[in-house]
Amino acid sequence: MLDSTSKQIVKRSGGVINPAKTCQPIGAMYAALGIHKCLPHSHGSQGCCSYHRMHLTRHFRDPIMASTSSFTEGASVFGGVANLKTAIKNVFTIYDPDIMAIHTTCLSETIGDDIPSIIKSAEIPEGKLVIHANTPSYVGSHVTGFSNMVKGMITYLAEVDVEEKKQQVNVIPGFVNPGDMREIKRIVKIMGIDSIVLPDTSGVLDAPMTGEYTMYPRGGTKIEEIKDSGNSLVTLALGSFASSDAAKELKRKCNVPEVSLKTPIGVKATDELIMSLIKKFNKEVPYELEEERGQLVDIMTDTHFHFHGKTVAIFGDPDIVIALTEYILSLGMIPVHVLTGTPGGAFEKEIKAMLLEAGIRANVKAAGDLMELHQLIKNKPVDLLIGNTYGKYIARAEDLPFVRIGFPILDRSVHSYLPVVGYKGAMRIIEMISNALLERADRDAADEDFELVM
Repeated sequence: MLDSTSKQIVKRSGGVINPAKTCQPIGAMYAALGIHKCLPHSHGSQGCCSYHRMHLTRHFRDPIMASTSSFTEGASVFGGVANLKTAIKNVFTIYDPDIMAIHTTCLSETIGDDIPSIIKSAEIPEGKLVIHANTPSYVGSHVTGFSNMVKGMITYLAEVDVEEKKQQVNVIPGFVNPGDMREIKRIVKIMGIDSIVLPDTSGVLDAPMTGEYTMYPRGGTKIEEIKDSGNSLVTLALGSFASSDAAKELKRKCNVPEVSLKTPIGVKATDELIMSLIKKFNKEVPYELEEERGQLVDIMTDTHFHFHGKTVAIFGDPDIVIALTEYILSLGMIPVHVLTGTPGGAFEKEIKAMLLEAGIRANVKAAGDLMELHQLIKNKPVDLLIGNTYGKYIARAEDLPFVRIGFPILDRSVHSYLPVVGYKGAMRIIEMISNALLERADRDAADEDFELVM
């Protein structure tokens, strides 16, 4: 902003205004919902759990089930041991999940509750399981929380019980929608490869309406599958920020090799996913996937004049933004501002290397916020904005075409059912971008016609 006395630009050195992220427990809760018959549990105040459930419910348009330790003033001072022990007993008695996944909040982390010790001393019914992840909200973001919970699944559950690894692949899909997880599973299935996708929220947060309420839908990764992940031939971590820690833990614990890939958005990233599977399992590319790729390339060629030279600002979760930036470049567009709210120097390094190869200079920022993004756009306007729901305020203020991709999307529906990954998802992204740009062009043309008439 401008200092009125010196008239020089003053950079903000502290504080966050409109964060481009949310807190760890939301990601942990979402990951836990990807286990079959699992009840996520928030170890903290009731308000925290209510907010996290509400945020996920608004994004997925599906009721989110989770329990809470319901801290009061006493627990805030003396710790939440008694609360958590009571919660574990009540959850299994009343809601009867197969597994309970505990994540912490700011309050319980600040107090310093020893969750593993509490779990060991709690009354857990025979045949039931309790896992946990530490997810302080004042560190990282919802992507970090997702990563920590998936790592917790591996730490508690993964086992090795065969001498020779099975011909199956573990896929850690990252913080993506159920529709994306379905598409990833479809691609692997078409290639004739057995897979364990963990976590898997398809069939949980996109379960059909049957007229009968089911607290635990049919979907989700089964506990037996997570245990069996230690016997797999390889683990594919899709998106380094959300998936790599769990893949590394699986390698450390069960000696399963890990391959870190981008979230498969666009031609190149989807090609890399398929080629990794071909290399590891000695498979041929099925014609069905060749056909889809050819259709995508045809669409990219047909619509190239819509995109070429258009400038773009992209923000959101780091794994999604990295893959989107690569795809945007392949469409002939120019990323001008690229920002994530999640901290991490690896984000800036990867984006800058990508842009350097394309001969493009841009503003790249990790741990940024939407106030900063808005300032950047004011200083250097763009033709298109891509990001989650909260970008609509910038788009409205700057009169920009806006494409909603990422988490959270709170003011639109159906998006969580439709993939943005794979070749099919890349076609959908082209449609969304084309529609946004053409709608703007049509409106501008109508305005010109109106002025001529007047």
